[in-house]
Amino acid sequence: MRPVVAAPSPSPSWVVVKFGGTSVSSLRNWQNIGRIVAAHRQSGSSVLLVHSAVSGITDQLEKLLAAALADTHPAALGAIEARHRALCAELGVDVSAALLGHFATLQQVAAGVALMGEISDRTRARVMGMGELMSTEIGARFLAAQGLGAQWLDARRVLRAEDREAATARAGYLSATCNFAPDAAASSIVAALGPVVVTQGFIAADAHGDTVLLGRGGSDTSAAYFAAKLSAARLEIWTDVPGMFSANPRSLPSARQLRVLSYEEAQEIATAGAKVLHPRCILPARQYRIPLHVLATQAPELGGTLLTTASDSDASLVKAVCIKKGVTLVSMESPGMWHQVGFLADAFQVFKSHGMSVDLVSTSETNVTVTLDPQANSLDAAVLDALLADLEKLCRAEILGPCASVSLVGRNIRGILHRLGDALALFEEQRIYLVSQAANDLNLTFVVDESQGDRLVDELHDMLVRPVANDAALGPTWEQLFGAGAGAVKAATSGPESGARAWWHERRAELLALMAKRDSAYVYDIATVRERCAQLRALQAVSRVYYAIKANTHPDILRAVHAGGLCLECVSQGELERVFDVVPGLQASQVLFTPNFAPRAEYAWALRRGVQVTVDNLAVLKSWPELFRGHEIFLRMDPGVGRGHHHHVVTGGAHSKFGIRVEEAAEAAQLAEAAGARVVGLHAHVGSGVFEVASWSEVGRSLALLLAHFPSVRAIDVGGGLGVPDRAGAVGFDLAALDRQLQPVRAALGGVELWLEPGRFLVAEAGVLLARVTQTKQKGASSYVGIATGMNSLIRPALYGAHHDIVNLSRLDQPATELVSVVGPICESADFLGRDRLLQPAGEGDILLIATAGAYGAVMASHYNLREPAEELIL
Repeated sequence: MRPVVAAPSPSPSWVVVKFGGTSVSSLRNWQNIGRIVAAHRQSGSSVLLVHSAVSGITDQLEKLLAAALADTHPAALGAIEARHRALCAELGVDVSAALLGHFATLQQVAAGVALMGEISDRTRARVMGMGELMSTEIGARFLAAQGLGAQWLDARRVLRAEDREAATARAGYLSATCNFAPDAAASSIVAALGPVVVTQGFIAADAHGDTVLLGRGGSDTSAAYFAAKLSAARLEIWTDVPGMFSANPRSLPSARQLRVLSYEEAQEIATAGAKVLHPRCILPARQYRIPLHVLATQAPELGGTLLTTASDSDASLVKAVCIKKGVTLVSMESPGMWHQVGFLADAFQVFKSHGMSVDLVSTSETNVTVTLDPQANSLDAAVLDALLADLEKLCRAEILGPCASVSLVGRNIRGILHRLGDALALFEEQRIYLVSQAANDLNLTFVVDESQGDRLVDELHDMLVRPVANDAALGPTWEQLFGAGAGAVKAATSGPESGARAWWHERRAELLALMAKRDSAYVYDIATVRERCAQLRALQAVSRVYYAIKANTHPDILRAVHAGGLCLECVSQGELERVFDVVPGLQASQVLFTPNFAPRAEYAWALRRGVQVTVDNLAVLKSWPELFRGHEIFLRMDPGVGRGHHHHVVTGGAHSKFGIRVEEAAEAAQLAEAAGARVVGLHAHVGSGVFEVASWSEVGRSLALLLAHFPSVRAIDVGGGLGVPDRAGAVGFDLAALDRQLQPVRAALGGVELWLEPGRFLVAEAGVLLARVTQTKQKGASSYVGIATGMNSLIRPALYGAHHDIVNLSRLDQPATELVSVVGPICESADFLGRDRLLQPAGEGDILLIATAGAYGAVMASHYNLREPAEELIL
């Protein structure tokens, strides 16, 4: 590592400001940029503005190269040109001769690729760098038109790639690095253009003058290089969030703004998975002690995070809980490595020879396990197979994953180990592959199954970061900054939304009237259920949709689902009896029975009733063969993987109690035949709350591989678990993408039908839980709002750590200004409906609304503490 060097006195006083693609893609943001530049000029600073390509253009340039190979590039070229022309029109600047020249260059290069039928790394770098050249040409002219005298600079005049002995030629073009020592010549080039200069991120030039790219996070890195070369007084990274946070704020609203970090802490947080700042940009600022500010373009008034030389305090503190997904583990085991000189050197040489960078390392007498970061390595199957083949010459090697690394980052982590007891209890049911405590005492990392990572982040943050009071480094929560009432700021910084406002906004008066003489109630909107049914029935790839009624067994909902053209799936005799009692005209052929460890009598009852029965245990066929003789059955298979928003809803994999292992398919076929049963369907369900649409196609393909064992199969059921957005503005489940994923699976099945089996997706958003405020309490820095019901009515937050949006329905039109925890009257510490929620002021008698409560609410309610759970009402 280079020593820390004091920067020479800056002259003139430069401020380097960097803006990302989203920040330079609209007039509104450019107006903010203009104000930011003007403010720096008024304070006497010169400004170098570094920015990225227009949002989406880098992806379009990738598509252009692919289209050029197929000689179908005119449409891709047209889209790129149209996007820049539209931005010029929006900003009120002409399409200049320089911009037309860039369009012509792209046309020429694409034609050359089409003619040659190949893309060199040199050509790829040239094309991918065009996005920044075009965007900065437009941006410089906009700022000049605002009277700021901006001049355009080609970054390749200043940033020169350095030779790296171990780097491949490809890395030299696509992932270059530059020397960033203070440079009088560079300062002269920039200063000669004037006090406001606009240049590109992401690109530099090599010794031959060819364009090279700085790799992922290149624009952040470019800005840091320029700041160091100019001996800048300040570096600002402007993005779409106001600084760094103690967790991903869009998935954890209680994440807290980090006001001040040392360079080392920020480096750890960025390396551990935070995406707001690229780790490579921190070193130049750190080495030359340049203050680095992370700020939000859409909300410059909110301040942000300052990175500086020293931490704000020496006291031990966890400042962030970070997650990095897609981590691959390589386990190397050999009894002969104990006391073997040079084993690690030989093993790491193998990784080096394959161009792979090792992240974490754990060792024992006979095992060395390392992690490979997907951001730093190409981890496709062919690359990993080649790595394993070479490692096998030294030891027994195994690839494990996908995994997630969950990191506690802060200062003096060793000093809080004695307080981590309760936090470590969270790992009781988890498989921990690796634990790493950083030598710099800033990081403690656990590598676990990827499916469990998000839950652990939520719970660790709730335990170690959220409650910390009166620490200068920890600022307000994301919800305090952008909760209800934040208005335009929230709209400016939020991601794509799931759709229009929830139904209960329009029916507020009706809901309040229902609560006039009640303390708590579940209320269901049948129109929402009907809408979900129609959406599912529109899927082209799916032959039949079953509603998993355990999500909500209210008679009116069951009737609405059946009327909407869906079949019904039950898991107990009680559920079977319910559907036949309350749904008129229900045929046995429309009901699927999928029990798990149920008594023999339930199987017998279902078989007599004529419903389709699913078997998920070979012991049933071995012990009760006469029960299934002459019957058609489904088999529930376990494809060996599980997914879900919490480990309690993961229903696949070795640690799940559900299903028959796919490796036992041949034995299952033999047992079914011996019992005189005919297997007509295969079923699998890997978990709930899943948004990755590929999950169902993977399950379908896994089951299709088993058809050779079961020639009589007529249907494959790929289960349910479709994710439901649990926060206002969150991205909804992409049914169209699911349909596209399942189309080839369905086609490959020939005459075999494809079934889907959702539960929560149909009813969660249709239901709300309403409860009257009973008391409020202030306890030190914590504020509580108590309501008339709690985990006896809605146990999901306590059981799964589930998030439900909460509003004060009585004061819905008022701004949300109070940060409170919503609790119930149950005598349990887990009786929280929501922690640290930004709500409208609440008083006794107000009605709170808990959203997305239509699934696994009333059906899981209890009379604990002898308190009546909320009743159910239908709109």
